[in-house]
Amino acid sequence: MRTAVLAEPHRFEHRERERPSPGPQDVLVAISDVGICGSDVHYYEHGRIGDYVVENPLVLGHESAGEVVAVGDEVTEPAVGDRVALEPGVPCRQCAHCKRGDYNLCEDVTFMATPPHDGAFAEYVAWPADFAYELPENVSTTAGALCEPLSVGIHACRRGDVGTGDSVLIAGAGPIGLVTLEAAQAAGATDVIVTDVVSEKLERAADRGADLTIDVSETDLETAVGEYTNGVGADVVVEASGAKPSIQSTVDAVRRGGTIVLVGLADKATVPLDVLELIDNEIDVHGSFRYKNTYDAAVSLLADGAVDLEGLVDFESPLGEVEAAFERAMEPAVVKGMITVSE
Repeated sequence: MRTAVLAEPHRFEHRERERPSPGPQDVLVAISDVGICGSDVHYYEHGRIGDYVVENPLVLGHESAGEVVAVGDEVTEPAVGDRVALEPGVPCRQCAHCKRGDYNLCEDVTFMATPPHDGAFAEYVAWPADFAYELPENVSTTAGALCEPLSVGIHACRRGDVGTGDSVLIAGAGPIGLVTLEAAQAAGATDVIVTDVVSEKLERAADRGADLTIDVSETDLETAVGEYTNGVGADVVVEASGAKPSIQSTVDAVRRGGTIVLVGLADKATVPLDVLELIDNEIDVHGSFRYKNTYDAAVSLLADGAVDLEGLVDFESPLGEVEAAFERAMEPAVVKGMITVSE
């Protein structure tokens, strides 16, 4: 089968590998669509993310969907011919985190495209059946692949307990910020503010229903949010950019007694925050790591037309042009590129 392998930073190689066989509890999926994630781009540029280092050739891609072409002996569903979205993280199911239901915190997880585990830039992937989610007829495999970033947004909104009538500020109008916008609206938020420094991305946010967009390179965040919320601040602030100034400014934008959810990964592990502000205003601060139990919700939102994931896609490229696609994905105004594996 065909694969695209990251051989070293800024260089993919197209290699033939043996087609995998599904284990007893696996499905074999002919991959059709794979999203290019920011983490993929980071591996492409730098060959590492923190402690995760690409030491051997690695197949990238973890936002994926396709068609089931074979199933293991113990699999009853999904069935051959079903189109599925693949949840890319498979936990150990035995540790304390897994047993509590917090399987996203499992320290022995197999996660696609995270060294040393290969991802989905390949014609076929064998994957546990219970992490393959059937797509309804009205949901494309392009949208199905993007259930992965949508899951990040759903989990972030759950961490922030976003509910009916809430005001939510989302810092960053990249793919995670934009899917969090849709997840917040689906959860009942009635006022959603989105910030960024790229005008084209703010325009995308406005087109997708943001009630207010703020270019924080030109406008003071605290002043703009104060004016919009009559001096109260946002009920929930979701930081999705990872930029140090943005992380620090979350304290200025949230209301007293409000909630901050940190999703974006900063370049440095330590970012100073005003602890007195957190204490005096009784602000809850939550980390949000990947997701858990979100794929069913993501598929349901797509089936009901409550979110638009295909509208995030700026371009599609075939697997044979993956290197050019990654170079294009690094352009500041690009939100989402897709790799089409099956022709």
